[in-house]
Amino acid sequence: MDLRYFINQCAEANELKRITTEVDWNLEISHVSKLTEEKKGPALLFESIKGYDTPVFTGAFATTKRLAIMLGLPHDLTLCQSAQQWMKKTITSEGLIKAKEVKDGPVLENVLTGNKVDLNMFPVPKFFPLDGGRYIGTMVSVVLRDPETGEVNLGTYRMQMLDDKRCGVQILPGKRGERIMKKYAKMGKKMPAAAIIGCDPLIFMAGTLMHKGASDFDITGTVRGQQAEFLMAPLTGLPVPAGAEIVLEGEIDPNAFLPEGPFAEYTGYYTDELHKPIPKPVLEVQQILHRNNPILWATGQGRPVTDVHMLLAFTRTATLWTELEQMRIPGVQSVCVLPESTGRFWSVVSLKQAYPGHSRQVADAVMGSNTGSYGMKGIITVDEDIAADDLQRVFWALSCRYDPMRGTELIKRGRSTPLDPALDPDGDKLTTSRILMDACIPYEWKQKPVEARMDEEMLAKIRARWHEYGID
Repeated sequence: MDLRYFINQCAEANELKRITTEVDWNLEISHVSKLTEEKKGPALLFESIKGYDTPVFTGAFATTKRLAIMLGLPHDLTLCQSAQQWMKKTITSEGLIKAKEVKDGPVLENVLTGNKVDLNMFPVPKFFPLDGGRYIGTMVSVVLRDPETGEVNLGTYRMQMLDDKRCGVQILPGKRGERIMKKYAKMGKKMPAAAIIGCDPLIFMAGTLMHKGASDFDITGTVRGQQAEFLMAPLTGLPVPAGAEIVLEGEIDPNAFLPEGPFAEYTGYYTDELHKPIPKPVLEVQQILHRNNPILWATGQGRPVTDVHMLLAFTRTATLWTELEQMRIPGVQSVCVLPESTGRFWSVVSLKQAYPGHSRQVADAVMGSNTGSYGMKGIITVDEDIAADDLQRVFWALSCRYDPMRGTELIKRGRSTPLDPALDPDGDKLTTSRILMDACIPYEWKQKPVEARMDEEMLAKIRARWHEYGID
């Protein structure tokens, strides 16, 4: 499986538009993509970029249908339903399908070293006017190896092209990549790294549901139902997908940072680095691997909802649901970290209440989970008749089942992301308050509101005759 297979699947499902009109890498690609994503349009393959022969692919995950295609699931599944299937295949599966190492693959069709290493060979987009430069990837898998344990980490980072041989890499403080980098700094060595640009989209998902002793490639193969294939990159010896479009091999000096950014974040805002670029680690590219006629996979961000927000919503929905399942919290019907909340800040859980205080237990569990403890600032609980990703009915519950005085709890202090633009730029950017909103009808009420429901027998009759009515 590779990116090209996914693109072909999108085409077969009428979820791909090939753009043959010439476009510019400077803002035009990103702006066409953004407008298309906001209208829930198809993925785009730009086949004619001014000054380049390499095509650019955008909008991979922007609809629930394309998420389902990527997972090999029925195309009509909702985000919640797809996330549930992912959880079942990975967490509740009896065994993982181990990945297979191969010695050769399409990514080795071209190996460029020395003076041939030139990042300008690719039509790297500039996404927004105030961005600090061109971004060769905003969803790049950077492969690192822990020098102490030997474990491999595939971290997802943005990478700004600083010049023809260097990329700034946004490895944020506290993340696993930074912890690995500090070990190399302590050893007085540079950190080998391989950046993967364009591969099986499941690679981006795999790192979110790690099994102990399993690699991201193992999880990818398990979801696919067949072995994933990887090879050892020739310069760094790091595992990369055999069918990757582009791989940048090189080193990161843990003691030599350069200014990187600003960049239009997934929040729809710029961070403080708009006024003062922040020094970041730098990948010194020493070797480029790429397929014949490579495809550059590009993902912009900005305000929701783009394919990045759908991706973040899916992965965090899956991890949160998995954690609740592992906690053995009873009654959970569906879970959704809303893409409209940038795929991070708000979550909804639907539950079948079994005792007084059940809905508060669920909200507390979300807040105490690994997924919910970082950045999340709103948790809504609803009854079992409402799917967690059905915003229309979630707001109905907030209007007709939720009482602000009874159903609201404020938590003063929780871990936050410094990318949250709602936090005071001159204050504490590492903590945030949280709100729990219980939109369930209280379990203990003896007399509950009576909902106006349709007759099930009549509904079945109407569905059987629907074609007779001539209603589209």
